[in-house]
Amino acid sequence: MNFDRIKEKLEILADAAKYDVSCSSSGSNRKNTKNGLGDSSGMGICHSYTEDGRCVSLLKILLTNHCIFDCAYCVTRRSNDIKRAAFKVQEVVDLTINFYRRNYIEGLFLSSGIFKSPDHTMERLIRVAKKLREEENFNGYIHLKSIPGASDELMREAGLYADRLSVNIEVPTVSGLKLLAPEKKHEDFTKPMLKVKNEIIQFKNERKFIKSTPKYAPAGQSTQMIVGATGESDRDIMYSANYYYKQYNMKRVYYSGYVPITTDPRLPAITSQVPMLRENRLYQTDWLLRFYGFDIRELLNNDHPNLDLDIDPKLSWALRNQHLFPVNINTADKSMLARIPGLGMRSVFKILQARKYRKLNWEHLKAIGIALNRAKYFIVCDSRLWERKDWTPEQIKSKIIKTSSSKFRKDYSTQLNLFDHAS
Repeated sequence: MNFDRIKEKLEILADAAKYDVSCSSSGSNRKNTKNGLGDSSGMGICHSYTEDGRCVSLLKILLTNHCIFDCAYCVTRRSNDIKRAAFKVQEVVDLTINFYRRNYIEGLFLSSGIFKSPDHTMERLIRVAKKLREEENFNGYIHLKSIPGASDELMREAGLYADRLSVNIEVPTVSGLKLLAPEKKHEDFTKPMLKVKNEIIQFKNERKFIKSTPKYAPAGQSTQMIVGATGESDRDIMYSANYYYKQYNMKRVYYSGYVPITTDPRLPAITSQVPMLRENRLYQTDWLLRFYGFDIRELLNNDHPNLDLDIDPKLSWALRNQHLFPVNINTADKSMLARIPGLGMRSVFKILQARKYRKLNWEHLKAIGIALNRAKYFIVCDSRLWERKDWTPEQIKSKIIKTSSSKFRKDYSTQLNLFDHAS
């Protein structure tokens, strides 16, 4: 193996992979087998954290950054004058095993530019995963990108070796895709999604009767949308995300703020800032839809097409619906408690348990850990120490902002510097 050439490929193809944020190993429970390598149980990737607080990582690279398409938003588009490189299948296998044995990684995230054809590219990605599983007996986490336009036969095979599959929808709307990637068709993205969804359903049904049925993509599938490359509103983005969750049983939809990489009249100016705060608000909205019982139409609609950047979406909703507040913390049901600003689901469950034994006051709520600087404007409890005043939404918003500190992280990428990590 030519170390210098391999190192150069890593520098090029690991850097190119940083634009893909749709990586998570949550939900996979592939166990180690006798004399095998790795175990994907409970693991996350790309500086993800497991439930017990462990930070884990994986080798995140492209198989190649050569591409036959010329999508305006993509750094690997064929017209971009960049250094090109391509790994051989065996090189990726060797790198994964060597990095794993040195305890640098706990799995593999493998994507690729599309070269020759979608099927040719997908076949090579599958060969990497198949070699790792069957020849190296590797049981760690593997996330493969589903190549848009790949055949159903290849998508079925991919799921037999990968823990998670993901095809990035990239642009949230069909009109946006036509503008920035006119060579691609929307159905090229959705066809692999549908195949993976149906294969997962079939596996679960067969597993009920035949326990030895081979696992198929046990961590499900995910997708990614670019935020800010075209003129879509937050409503457009989240309605699309909601559609993919429901239509294709997505485990996760990821949102990636557009990074200006070229001068193109179809795209934001090269000097534009990455919309990181907007990206953060979209993730918060996504969380409310999946775990807090909100309907997308409550958060975004024709009257409110974009999220507020200065406050989180739950607080924004509460300020627009003050007729529903204050909520009595000692009598409200679970669904209403979850809608109170400053209460996470853990706090909701703690409240439900604690009030079985006594009525709760401000001291109890503080001990539970709710964010009273926000919640106090929307609740009443067993205490007279706080008297609700008839403040307007604007006044409440102003008071909360003054007492809040942003935990928003400014760093753009969670991609590991491969060589600093390995030195």
